[in-house]
Amino acid sequence: MVIRVVRLGSARGANEGVRIGTVRRPPRGVPKSEFAARDWYDVWLPNLSPSAESVKLALAAATPAEWGAFVKRYRAEMATPDASHVLELLAALSHHSNFSIGCYCEDEARCHRSVLRVLLADKGALIE
Repeated sequence: MVIRVVRLGSARGANEGVRIGTVRRPPRGVPKSEFAARDWYDVWLPNLSPSAESVKLALAAATPAEWGAFVKRYRAEMATPDASHVLELLAALSHHSNFSIGCYCEDEARCHRSVLRVLLADKGALIE
């Protein structure tokens, strides 16, 4: 049993399980009834997405220091009780079920999901 960190909209892997979208907004131009069928996500969990202000920082980050500022801010957002409880729940579930979390970004290294991967591992999650 593991968590897979994926790009939303990509083809699903074998035994991927439920796909959770950790994004601020749903995909544009796609009816809600087709999110899962088009490999976007089965469940939307915007609680784990960066705030709008943090997204602006990430998109504007041109240097490692600017990316680091985004990471610091996003980690602080994920340290709030509500987000931390969700991370703990997902970490616990990873020991009993396959599922995936994801975002739309092409490059995981420049996406909040890279930070989520570390945060979940820090909570004891089993991650592929």
